[in-house]
Amino acid sequence: MSTLSIDVQRAALEDAAEIAAVHDAAWRYAYRGLLDGVELERMIERRGPRWWAKAIARNVAVLVVKVEGRVAGYATLGPSRMRALPFRGEIYELYLHPDMHGVGLGRRLFEEARAALADMHLDGLVVRVLAANAVGVGFYERLGGQEVVGSSEKIAGRLVPVIVYAWPPVGRG
Repeated sequence: MSTLSIDVQRAALEDAAEIAAVHDAAWRYAYRGLLDGVELERMIERRGPRWWAKAIARNVAVLVVKVEGRVAGYATLGPSRMRALPFRGEIYELYLHPDMHGVGLGRRLFEEARAALADMHLDGLVVRVLAANAVGVGFYERLGGQEVVGSSEKIAGRLVPVIVYAWPPVGRG
């Protein structure tokens, strides 16, 4: 019996093209039918390998989960953009290639992102997810996220309902 190598680590410049490919596949899977097709294509195109390389070079906190050395998913994280809430950290994005759903990689990436936020002294965390994204909603609810507020976000000129989930600081609650 062979064992797969699975690692979560900070993204490096050489990961940019693979992150872009995961982003492309994940967004098509998650948002096709939820967002306007033309606008979805534009949003995906903006996040190509050059965009990711620049983000990594600027030291944006990007974690990748690798299976056998290949990027299978990524998370971006940092200070919460929702300053009115008592949670200091935020996972801005967490996506896996659709072929990698259901095997525990998302949970592992989430836990590593949560630990990284704690290491940055960003206690507690929030995640925003489109309310119509059943896969994302189910994922965060299975991870114990508590819905703290409903909101909306302007995407392609229209308001889209968003759910904000929160987790207390690591080791509390």
